[in-house]
Amino acid sequence: MKKFTGQITEIIIHCTATPPARNLHVSDITRYHRQRGFETIGYHYLITLDGTVEQGRATDYIGAHCLGHNDRSIGVAYVGGVDAAGTPCDTRTPAQRRSLMQLVSELRRRYPAATVHGHREFAAKACPCFDVAGEYR
Repeated sequence: MKKFTGQITEIIIHCTATPPARNLHVSDITRYHRQRGFETIGYHYLITLDGTVEQGRATDYIGAHCLGHNDRSIGVAYVGGVDAAGTPCDTRTPAQRRSLMQLVSELRRRYPAATVHGHREFAAKACPCFDVAGEYR
């Protein structure tokens, strides 16, 4: 893994694209990402269904979450993002919404030059399945 050498200018929000009843933790995503050839989890933070914020990849290391943006961004994912049929939708629990808001506020203080984005702004995906720009103006 490479350490950040430049300034963090983006906070990119993702979802795990899992149905509402399926909770995941950093250990689960780390295992999955390693199977895909990553050294470890690609996200810096994960928010579980109960709103717990779990540390993923250390924030002084470049993430593996958004092609073309990893060298300047912090990646945050919440568990969920699809309904029981697999259709993209905002499945965030009230606890996840609160935790995400608090984490993004903290990250904006830590990285004052950073703007907040949804993964779908940079890739042809529905991720994170809600309007990040509208929510984090």
